[in-house]
Amino acid sequence: MARPTSRRTVLGAAIAAAASAGALTSAAGPASAAPPSTRRAPAPAPLIDNRFWSTYTDWRCGDAAGTQVVAGRRPGLVIASPVGTVDHTDPHTGRSATWEYATWTSPVHRSRVPATEVIASWNAHTPAGTWLQVELSGAYSDGSGTPWFVMGRWAAGDGDIRRTSLDDQSDGRASIWTDTFAIDDTTSGLRLETYRLRLTLYRRPGTRVTPTVWRVGAMASDIPDRFGVPASVPGLARELRVPRYSQNTHVGQYPEYDNGGEAWCSPTSSQMIIEYWGRKPSAADLVWVNPDFADPQVCHAARFTFDYQYEGCGNWPFNAAYAATYRDLNAVVTRLSSLTDLEGLIRAGIPAITSQSFRKEELTGAGYGTAGHLMTAIGFTAGGDVIANDPASPSNEAVRRVYRRAEWENIWLRTKRYNASGKVVSGTGGVCYLFWPEHPSPAQRRALAAFGIH
Repeated sequence: MARPTSRRTVLGAAIAAAASAGALTSAAGPASAAPPSTRRAPAPAPLIDNRFWSTYTDWRCGDAAGTQVVAGRRPGLVIASPVGTVDHTDPHTGRSATWEYATWTSPVHRSRVPATEVIASWNAHTPAGTWLQVELSGAYSDGSGTPWFVMGRWAAGDGDIRRTSLDDQSDGRASIWTDTFAIDDTTSGLRLETYRLRLTLYRRPGTRVTPTVWRVGAMASDIPDRFGVPASVPGLARELRVPRYSQNTHVGQYPEYDNGGEAWCSPTSSQMIIEYWGRKPSAADLVWVNPDFADPQVCHAARFTFDYQYEGCGNWPFNAAYAATYRDLNAVVTRLSSLTDLEGLIRAGIPAITSQSFRKEELTGAGYGTAGHLMTAIGFTAGGDVIANDPASPSNEAVRRVYRRAEWENIWLRTKRYNASGKVVSGTGGVCYLFWPEHPSPAQRRALAAFGIH
């Protein structure tokens, strides 16, 4: 299972502004209105906005201080000439070191969705002796601004720094909850209207080694406060052939990483989808794993997604960043609005890793309840039910499950629910991870572009 939701506010409750429906009229009065057969109701207000910087032009449009763009089939941002040094003490090891750094700041992005939440994600290579930091700053709907919030300090390995989120960041109006910027009181009407992201790239002084960042961006959203969602109409029957791994195979293994496999739903799901795309760690990568353990790549995923502040493997952007350490893989954290959205991705051959929470009786056939859990959505039956690789299964062979469409859609998309004690707690509002190759098929490119992901 994922870590307890008490460690993270998954979704701030929000009432989305809805456009009122009605006949369109002009100053001339009702007589000039369009005939009923041609009238159109206003389009619903968008709930989710994605903006990611990844192209050569994207990187050139930002504000660089000591960084430069490297052209090629996968343009990236690197350190060119450091602008200074900083002394940093790792809070998890106590080790102090001096680092050179350079920065890149994105242009201001005005979200289509004045947001209650923003989740950043990034794709990068950080060789030994390097790491990076991602920050967010923005403007509220009342014209005031935020400070720079740290969204994560990250390295692919764990030899230089320990990858970490930073708790206790707040300006009294919004807070950072592990990996999520969230408005504190969404009923006030306050929203984040614009934001910038800042990358700081670090390396050991006097070296020429550098991080390379291929993608950085964020998903902004304002999901209505809801205990339930209407079931969508089935529109696809297809199943993708995704490898199956059980987290429970690893119960008790490497307890220093969130108490072992019983909590490894997120890295286990990530590893399934990484291998669906034909990537996996090498034998050399896995030499540290006990050879008596089955599926050592799952242990590897747990170690290299672990967030040392959160003390768990379920940090959403860290899982996306881990996936993108594999050759030519892209990964983002986003939200979807319905199973119809998910069908569009499955149709194009793109599975999704979804986050949900539920009581045992709310998901027929699961056999458990959870305060937060990740599984992979890999297809749909002819009747529209969801086919999922659920890592909370007793064995690899038992991982494939079929869950009732309406139940599964509801536990994934709602923002509020009642737990087993009758207390109102949060739901994830459609959070998912998407991984795809650097050179997707035309159908895959179109499916991602439908959500503003390029």
